[in-house]
Amino acid sequence: MKKTNISIFIPHAGCPHLCSFCDQKSISGAQKAPSAKEVADLLEKQAESLYERNIEAEIAFFGGSFTAIPCDYMTELLETASRAVKQFPAYTGIRCSTRPDCIDEEITGILKRFGVTAVELGAQSMSDEVLKANERGHTSDDVRKASELIKSAGIELGLQMMTGLYKDTPERSLETCREFIKIKPRTVRIYPTVILENTRLGELYKSGEYESFSFEETVELCAKMLEMFEENHISVIRMGLHASREVEEKMLGGVYHPSFREIAESRMFYNRLIELLEPLGKGKYTVFTDKRNISKAVGQKRENLRRLYEKGYDIRIKERSGAYLDIGEI
Repeated sequence: MKKTNISIFIPHAGCPHLCSFCDQKSISGAQKAPSAKEVADLLEKQAESLYERNIEAEIAFFGGSFTAIPCDYMTELLETASRAVKQFPAYTGIRCSTRPDCIDEEITGILKRFGVTAVELGAQSMSDEVLKANERGHTSDDVRKASELIKSAGIELGLQMMTGLYKDTPERSLETCREFIKIKPRTVRIYPTVILENTRLGELYKSGEYESFSFEETVELCAKMLEMFEENHISVIRMGLHASREVEEKMLGGVYHPSFREIAESRMFYNRLIELLEPLGKGKYTVFTDKRNISKAVGQKRENLRRLYEKGYDIRIKERSGAYLDIGEI
């Protein structure tokens, strides 16, 4: 059965800091926090559609710092979501996103009581210098402590990171990846920085003091991190911001592409093919892979095949059920 999220955005609600990169209204497209009644109506309407399409969904509160909003409002939303989970079989759980410094034992107790199944922490970086430069208001140690509290409560842990922030470097992003792996979350989201108008990053970008990573640099970096997370059985459930007209209209720079994950996955396959082919020498080869991997191995607009050909490898991609990258001569 196909699975998805019913995302309910709560822009800025509860955030104790305005981070350098943040313009949640542009990112989410939401203009105001919804009432519990509006949430209930939405969930009832969506439940019928999910049932008809044979899809299961988690109810997801995203966009702000959910556990930092006023407690009465938070519990009202959780009660609404909890009722929907009990009433409609299409809903399998509740997840929320929040800040690492907005989690304690009391909060995890409330989340557990209302049946929250997953919490995603907006860690963004495990470099304290990067966190301070971007006015995050928390430290890397806050991420470790909050992660342990969530896992100890029996709630699934997700971590979110950004690449290319002010004062970030590719090596610092890789170190964040390595630190995430030590924490052992179930899921990860990777967001290359998009520089938006009316943010501090936007001002720094305009002044010339800050420049984010290039598109090519980010693709290579994210392909490497994707491989590292996969090797450690951590699911990367999102790479790059969702396609958004608001983001496209307000972005000044950074890295944004509606198919960014596909591009990074294709680069990961290209890198793996190079590793396998180089010891064999230049020539003609057949690469067998499972049907689900063919487009990734070929690359967008056949880019991987073209780049390999330029290096002296004439490749044919063929389907073989269950294969990953099996190579034979043509």
